[in-house]
Amino acid sequence: MQRSGHRRIPQVDVRKLDHKYCEFVLSNTDASAANALRRVMLAEVPTIAIDLVEIEINTTVLNDEFIAHRLGLIPLVSHAVHGMKSVFEGADEEDFMEVELSLSVRCMSEGTLDVTSNDFLLDPLHPEVHPIGYVPPGQPVDRSRVEPGILIVKMRRGQELALRAVARKGIGRDHAKWSPVATAVFQYMPGVMINRALMDTLTEAQKKDLCASDPSHMLEYNDVTQQVEVHNVEAYHYDGECLAKAVEMKKEGVLVIKQLQDKFIFRVEGTGVLPAQDVVATAMDVLIAKLRNLQEALPQDDEAG
Repeated sequence: MQRSGHRRIPQVDVRKLDHKYCEFVLSNTDASAANALRRVMLAEVPTIAIDLVEIEINTTVLNDEFIAHRLGLIPLVSHAVHGMKSVFEGADEEDFMEVELSLSVRCMSEGTLDVTSNDFLLDPLHPEVHPIGYVPPGQPVDRSRVEPGILIVKMRRGQELALRAVARKGIGRDHAKWSPVATAVFQYMPGVMINRALMDTLTEAQKKDLCASDPSHMLEYNDVTQQVEVHNVEAYHYDGECLAKAVEMKKEGVLVIKQLQDKFIFRVEGTGVLPAQDVVATAMDVLIAKLRNLQEALPQDDEAG
């Protein structure tokens, strides 16, 4: 008789969260699932980016291709992306597929003119799609509170740039400009065990030396209890310095440090086009949909028999 194993449900514990950053602990799963989630955040969460550029006038020092490439990498606020369809989704003519931005700047002064993402004119039908930190042309900017726009090109007197840009929905797997994150990484949660019987054979000076040998300051000597304690296990960098110190003291085994195979610390830094929590939540939805499609494609028990 075959006994079915206990099924554990993955858990998410959010540690830090703001618009651009999310740190959380994923537990009760394995490295394959953690890495799949990381890859989906990088490559399969849809955003909006400039995909087509029509240059009308360009007398600047940068050629058309260079400017088009820089425009594609300007992050656009992508809250409307879930209402859009990409060219690969079998969209109809009436579907929301494109956002048109325009830019027309001519330098009339003797000094240098910075052309930035704030010089764009937005699509009147979709003004919610705009460069991050966008300030409309002509609106006064308090530079002490608002960052200047993203630089596109510098101009001198008489130079001109006029263009039309079309932004579309896409994913990072097609091009990095559609990736919603700057970084999405995870590490194994460290597991630290102290052999108290062996630790008690160390002198006070040896215990302090053992704590000082750890550059991550994971270990701490408690003057009251005269014991070595784990101060911050997540700070450990797997450098092995404290383990090497234990071997040097001929006390190998006083510390056992291993990677927990079912617990991972995620750090996700967004580009600003989507809130970090939306990136993580959408990635989980995409991953769940993939697993559901795989489950449906596999033969059922009665069919396999």
